[in-house]
Amino acid sequence: MLRRIVALVLGCIWCVSLTAAERPNILWITSEDNGPHLGCYGDQYAVTPNLDALAAKGCRYLHCWSNAPVCAPARTTIITGMYPTTLGAEHMRSLVTLPEHVQLYPQYLRKAGYYCTNNSKTDYNVEAAGKVWDESSNKAHWKNRPEGKPFFAIFNHTISHESQIRNAIDEKDRLHDPAGVRVPAYHPETPEVRKDWAQYYDRLTMMDQLAGANLAELKAAGLEEETIVFYYADHGSGMPRSKRFPYNSGLHVPLIVYIPEKWKHLAPPDYQPGGTSDRLVSFVDLAPTLLSLVGADIPSHMQGHAFLGPQASEPQPYLYGFRGRMDERIDMMRSITDGRYVYIRNFMPHRPYGQHVDYMFQTPTTRVWYELFQQGKLNEVQSHFWREKPAEELYDLQSDPDEVVNLAGREEMQPRLREMGEQLVAWMVRTRDLGFLPEAERHRLSPGKPPYELGLELKQRTFTVGRNRREVDGISLGIERALMSTAFSPHRNPGAMLPQLRTRPSWNAVATRYWAATAVLISHGPQIETDRDVLRELLRDESPSVAIVAAEALGRYGNDEDLALALPVLLEYANAEKHGVYCAVEALNAIDYLDEKAAPIHDAVARLPRKDPSATDRTASYCDRLIAHILAERN
Repeated sequence: MLRRIVALVLGCIWCVSLTAAERPNILWITSEDNGPHLGCYGDQYAVTPNLDALAAKGCRYLHCWSNAPVCAPARTTIITGMYPTTLGAEHMRSLVTLPEHVQLYPQYLRKAGYYCTNNSKTDYNVEAAGKVWDESSNKAHWKNRPEGKPFFAIFNHTISHESQIRNAIDEKDRLHDPAGVRVPAYHPETPEVRKDWAQYYDRLTMMDQLAGANLAELKAAGLEEETIVFYYADHGSGMPRSKRFPYNSGLHVPLIVYIPEKWKHLAPPDYQPGGTSDRLVSFVDLAPTLLSLVGADIPSHMQGHAFLGPQASEPQPYLYGFRGRMDERIDMMRSITDGRYVYIRNFMPHRPYGQHVDYMFQTPTTRVWYELFQQGKLNEVQSHFWREKPAEELYDLQSDPDEVVNLAGREEMQPRLREMGEQLVAWMVRTRDLGFLPEAERHRLSPGKPPYELGLELKQRTFTVGRNRREVDGISLGIERALMSTAFSPHRNPGAMLPQLRTRPSWNAVATRYWAATAVLISHGPQIETDRDVLRELLRDESPSVAIVAAEALGRYGNDEDLALALPVLLEYANAEKHGVYCAVEALNAIDYLDEKAAPIHDAVARLPRKDPSATDRTASYCDRLIAHILAERN
């Protein structure tokens, strides 16, 4: 507590006493789709001399998570200093509005007198009001700043992006012999996999050269000792099962911070050139850390914790990760780490990890991995990715860095499993995680409004059935129902859930009906005879999302009459022109998972609109991809 009070006092003195010209320049060098596969992080296969040199005079953070395992939500976390799950912006390439009081960190930096440039990727899931950057383009540069102004500048390197792993590469850039690469336990040992991993490392070397050019340019201008430098990647490796999945492999990123002697008073006490830090940090911490470094107040809505500067907070005990919709495929995973153990909660265990995401399947490793699975040529560890998920996962990174030995079922690990599970749920409640509410439902309940405000409204909701009236925390109720549904695994015999819930006041809540119907899918339908009447009733629910999940449950596990009732409901909501892209994506996913049972409507699916005319470019192709996949699977 004393340290926090001192930090706040120093922060106030710093803010008041310094002019804009007396503040440090800050340079961010960022790369895409790579974990800490660098020489300075002990990877002997890597060739990264420039970043290694930066680490030799800076500090390497050993435990940095990107919070999201894919670019758009990860970058949204950085730019807002908030968890996208709070903003309703956790889904890949969504686009939501922000509440009026929330601005993006460059706007706060500009108010503090900084010239802010971004070269050049944005890819945020939020729409901001007002001017964000002084310049954001492939020509943006700190050199363009007005005289006397400190700068904040980003140079983002895309050469290591997932798409570049599978692209042609000049022979002069092939430095890594595929025979020498370490293939993680979950990937099969094939020439295609080895080539992809080797090219991934080749791209990191090319990225390192670009980062070196950024650093050389700074030094040539005489600004090396005036500028605090950060290097980080936007999430883990672009290889499948890293990117898009909130394991350590998808979230762990390199973070190197160099603080020149002039600005050493902004460093933590244990900062040593060439040293390391065990502090747990994540992307949600970057915005408040920036504001602390430049002497600006940290807005109260920011959920991260500064780890540098006079407003640095005490270290946090956990980091958090999340997975929502990935392009055209719907999912919900949440994860937490204490630096050694990783706990994952799968809220949709009835969906396999390796759902068919069109973009992911363009990587040769993904295709050959899936083909070998279909042919029955994989071992148990390699096959796991293509099967349904367990409700809970727990991994020890110390003994199992590939995260393939799930400790969740071991008796001796139950205390840790409970502790980390409880901490994860407490974080979801504390941060008002909107993931329990289907994406289409958020837009239906709060059209044109920031989902964040819907989260505030859900904090206190009144539900009425008959004469029973009860006020509850809507966020907690939704998460409770989501957790309850995942307990209905094929390994348990829960009995009927829907008839019991229908008599409770909370039945008025959309989330209760949605997750109660989802429990039938998760349990593979053993209670369908008991739940049939309720599921049929839900086909007419006011919420399309509830009707869709009820229709999928009846279609997959019901009788012929149930299927005949379910198919028209799914076909109706799969019409993007009538019901919007988010509703159509939910319905088309359900149709896809009906497999051959959806054959009677395949011709009608082929005639569906391929696009929601009001959809943004970010989501315009999703229905088209799903329809194409459904029809391809038919043939």
